[in-house]
Amino acid sequence: MASLLAAAAFFVLLHLLVSGTRARDAITAKIGDGPYMGLFSLASVAGLAWLGFGYADARTAPWNASYWDITPLTWKIQLLLQGLAFLFVVVGLTTPNPTSVKQEGTLSRPDVVKGMLRITRHPFLWGVALWAAGHLLVNGDRASIILFGAMLLLALSGTASIDAKRQRALGPTWHAFATQTSNLPLRRHPVRPPDPEDRRDRRVADTGGHRRLCRPRRGPPLPVWRVGHLLIAVRAFRSAQVRSASGS
Repeated sequence: MASLLAAAAFFVLLHLLVSGTRARDAITAKIGDGPYMGLFSLASVAGLAWLGFGYADARTAPWNASYWDITPLTWKIQLLLQGLAFLFVVVGLTTPNPTSVKQEGTLSRPDVVKGMLRITRHPFLWGVALWAAGHLLVNGDRASIILFGAMLLLALSGTASIDAKRQRALGPTWHAFATQTSNLPLRRHPVRPPDPEDRRDRRVADTGGHRRLCRPRRGPPLPVWRVGHLLIAVRAFRSAQVRSASGS
């Protein structure tokens, strides 16, 4: 248990106490953004690997007692949650989004708020949260509670952390985007009317009030640590399928 708890604590605290905080600002001011991203990605991959191996070892450990098990109802709910999670994660990774790594420049686009961003500005993290919640629903053993509970906590707190980081770095530009979007999915938010004095709105006004259809821009490469998230998700989902099959 100690190894799994330590791995979960390391991975969660790495993101909550470094990424998105003023500690990150201080580090990047000294070594630069590029070296910081490289070191942070390496630490994240190491943390994910530690979590994965720790979870695998803990599944068969004597201390891994189970508090609840899968039922026909929770199995159906879990499948629904995994479908929604998959949708949020895939669309979140493929949609240009100012909350994603190295995509702050998309704020200059007049049509930045579209598609999934009209539902939430953090689709990837809400997908991870749904994924973790679904696995908690059908995996009541201690090891699963530690792993999926840590991922759920990190995903939910990560949305606020990213908002704070963007607000410090981008100021009014970020505020204009945040007032048109929502962190919590499907939460109503005020719609900002077009302002002729605003540079982005003038680009819309110049086309007679209609937005031009632009060729989608390629975003930056998929962050390494998010690839690790997907690998753990696939492994845990297969484990849940095996358990549900053996239970039935």
